[in-house]
Amino acid sequence: MSATLGALLKQLQPDWTIRVYEALNDVAQESSNPWNNAGTGHSALCELNYTPEKGDGSIDITSAVKVNEQFQVSRQFWSYLVDKGALPQPDQFINSTPHMSFVWGADNVEYLRKRYEALKDHPLFQGMEFSDDPGQIAKWAPSLVPGRTKAQPIAATHILAGTDVDFGSLTRSLLRYLTENGVDLALGNRVTNLSRNRDRTWRIDLAVGATAEPVRVNARFVFVGAGGGALNLLQKSGIPEIRGFGGFPVSGEFLRTDNPAVVAKHQAKVYGKASVGAPPMSVPHLDTRVVDGSSSLMFGPYAGFSPKFLKSGSYLDLFRSIRLHNLYPMIRVALSNVDLLKYLIGQLAASKRTKFDALKEFMPDADPRDWYRITAGQRVQVIKADKEKGGVLQFGTEVVAAKDGSIAGLLGASPGASTAVPIMLTILDRCFPAKRDEWAPQLKAMIPTIGQQLAADEKQAAATMGSTAEALHIHV
Repeated sequence: MSATLGALLKQLQPDWTIRVYEALNDVAQESSNPWNNAGTGHSALCELNYTPEKGDGSIDITSAVKVNEQFQVSRQFWSYLVDKGALPQPDQFINSTPHMSFVWGADNVEYLRKRYEALKDHPLFQGMEFSDDPGQIAKWAPSLVPGRTKAQPIAATHILAGTDVDFGSLTRSLLRYLTENGVDLALGNRVTNLSRNRDRTWRIDLAVGATAEPVRVNARFVFVGAGGGALNLLQKSGIPEIRGFGGFPVSGEFLRTDNPAVVAKHQAKVYGKASVGAPPMSVPHLDTRVVDGSSSLMFGPYAGFSPKFLKSGSYLDLFRSIRLHNLYPMIRVALSNVDLLKYLIGQLAASKRTKFDALKEFMPDADPRDWYRITAGQRVQVIKADKEKGGVLQFGTEVVAAKDGSIAGLLGASPGASTAVPIMLTILDRCFPAKRDEWAPQLKAMIPTIGQQLAADEKQAAATMGSTAEALHIHV
């Protein structure tokens, strides 16, 4: 997120001084690290949680269309930066990977069929195919069918337009572009406090390396792109807009294999249906991953719990985030999300065999000897005060900005990095309204469809997605 905002500002206002402070000794080691996330170019091509079934049995595609639109905005900006030489060749960070939804059981097959019918003619989902024929599904993803009982109803959708994104490589490339163009990147600099100066600028206190003596710098504008650590820093800033916000941390694990013979049998990202009470970020999926030019498979996530807000954080993070203004919303969320608590407890209590059985529901012939466990990144779901319910648990992202636009931050997790560009455009609009007209032509050059809805124009959607895919060397 910070790298994206920096790249946008460098294009729009190259004369501004930009500094990036990173607490760790390298960048992209938390949520942007490729093994801390699924790397899915989230465009709702396969993620079933974006297309819920309504009470009347119809499928609501509103969220799916919104997420797909947002990802197209990100892709347009990346393709612009590739064209300008600010990003490397696309295969360094994005690769064509078919996206599939896969379900079993008669009710789920019927749901997927209805989902397909609702999406197949939409301009943003052109090319989606559906099948409940095991033979066809095996052609799309050979590992899903062998070993499965013939009596079990199964179905899948398949679309070639999907992608796998190495967000770690993308983040490093964006920051490399910034540092080569005058941006100061300070590693090993942990922000310990944010406070207002008398002139309404911000004072940033930094702990540098192992030194105890803080370093102080001033800034006219601050973006807090600290992942799970953003809540604590925004609380320290004292802005009233952060009141009522809390966070619920969720950790996770994946199973991973690098065995070439296993990897060769599965070239797709395959998403299933979430368990009852499971958060959207815990939707099971079996993914092709391309990291540093090498292909692997990853399955999960298996949810866990840690009070840390970052993998490199403190076990006191959750407790330090509790304030009088967010205590009641947090209690209300706990009382109204019993299914989620049961799910987490079940995941924590699950044996290794039980966890591997979840993989075998996707890949019946999976061999435990081919797979090993990796720890995923920490996610902090947003808890927000609500007048009617007292508090609600949100599974998306939330931009929190001061009224005067001098400081902003991002809370939440999903769909995260895939929508970094549109989210940062929101930051620009809210924090620099006086620059809106001045920046408009350059923004239009970088993102041709900005301010428009691709979903409303089939020809424009096809042209935009085709030209962007060609610029990023993505097969569609």
